[in-house]
Amino acid sequence: MKKFILPLLVVVIIALLSCLYLFRGKKSDLEKVKVAEVAHSIFYAPQYVAHSLGYFEEEGLDVELLLVPGADKVTAAVLSGDVNIGFCGSEATIYIYNGGEKDYLVNFAALTKRDGSFIVSREQYDNFSLDDLKGKTIIGGRIGGMPEMTLEWSLKENGIDPKNDLTIDTSIEFASMAGAFIGGTGDFVSLFEPQALEVEKQGYGYVVASLGELGGVVPYTAYNAKKSYIESHEKEIEGFTRAIQKGLDYVYTHSDEEVANAIASYFPDTEIEDLIKIVKRYRDNDSWFKTTMITEEDYKHIEEIMKNAGELTESAPYDKLVTTKFSE
Repeated sequence: MKKFILPLLVVVIIALLSCLYLFRGKKSDLEKVKVAEVAHSIFYAPQYVAHSLGYFEEEGLDVELLLVPGADKVTAAVLSGDVNIGFCGSEATIYIYNGGEKDYLVNFAALTKRDGSFIVSREQYDNFSLDDLKGKTIIGGRIGGMPEMTLEWSLKENGIDPKNDLTIDTSIEFASMAGAFIGGTGDFVSLFEPQALEVEKQGYGYVVASLGELGGVVPYTAYNAKKSYIESHEKEIEGFTRAIQKGLDYVYTHSDEEVANAIASYFPDTEIEDLIKIVKRYRDNDSWFKTTMITEEDYKHIEEIMKNAGELTESAPYDKLVTTKFSE
């Protein structure tokens, strides 16, 4: 019997090495694409579905996701060439264009259709309304960022003056907002998931409202690239967009449990039961577009929110900052 074991082991080893060689060869044939994502959140579930289920590879792409907190930092990474594609609020591309950049950033695919943050309160409310923010302090995010501007727009739409009726703390970095709130800063905070649920579970606060429901439909988080990159890499951009569309299709045709399991490896510190709850929370908020198309109407709502916050005085042309060439 022993005389058969050694030859068998040799055959198995050779087979494994052959598989590894073939796999490595296949990987090397893929086009490397670096993507800077503005945050790492379950809000972006369709993206992680596309990544985990091999949709990018099916399009000939080897996509590397890099966390670059802050839309301003994402656009800087794209402009410098450190990454090929940016994933952030489309408002950032408007700032770049209006700043006079010749090789400006063009939005080519949308993912999320509304703000993904939730208002978390230090106290529990049975029937919360935005009026409960009056006289209080909320950690709102960076000035000129979509979460803070959406908050201001929602307040004004409900007859509340964001400058005089409450205090919006814009001094805390996005990644530090949950920690600052837990540490005692503010009466409220605006948080993405899974941070909002984690604060709830730890007993430091309660989710009382969705900024997404309050702010309306916008191309909230979209994919962008330099104009020159899109022109010279149309095949890659088209394939990337198709992969994202497949991710969106999966989310819309599969259960919360299936989506949670598909993205579980991207959130190793979040229990699967919590992942399911958060996917459901975002689904209930109608958080994702059904296609990657960015319409002019939704784009103009972004500009409306920016103007409302005093961050935009001159509109940027939709036909320059958005391409629908690669969308279905």
